[in-house]
Amino acid sequence: MEQCSLCHFYEYTGQKVVYENEYCLFLQMPQEVLIGSGLIIPKEHRQTVFDLTGAEWKATYDLLREVKRKLDEEYHPDGYNVGWNCEEVGGQSIPHAHMHVIPRYKDEPYAGKGIRYWLKSRENTRI
Repeated sequence: MEQCSLCHFYEYTGQKVVYENEYCLFLQMPQEVLIGSGLIIPKEHRQTVFDLTGAEWKATYDLLREVKRKLDEEYHPDGYNVGWNCEEVGGQSIPHAHMHVIPRYKDEPYAGKGIRYWLKSRENTRI
């Protein structure tokens, strides 16, 4: 897909391949916030997580376990947020499936506030 920034991550996003397997990559971009975080993406273009093949699902799981082990060794987080955003309304800004892997720490201002914290707030009630 010519316009997909994750299909051409090396040209557009500044992301670097940190780990990979046959079907997936773990990408990271140097940043001041969310240190150690990154994305697991399929090598083939898939628009959302719902489009992954069985082999890509297994490869994502295998890479996630490897990434966690390496992040635990390097950054010693106290927890993680792991998740997919799907479609624009779900927060997906890049139309290529990508799993966020975000190390979390006890001393963060939002420690203990997970993915549901923002979604289940009164401010997010449907009109």
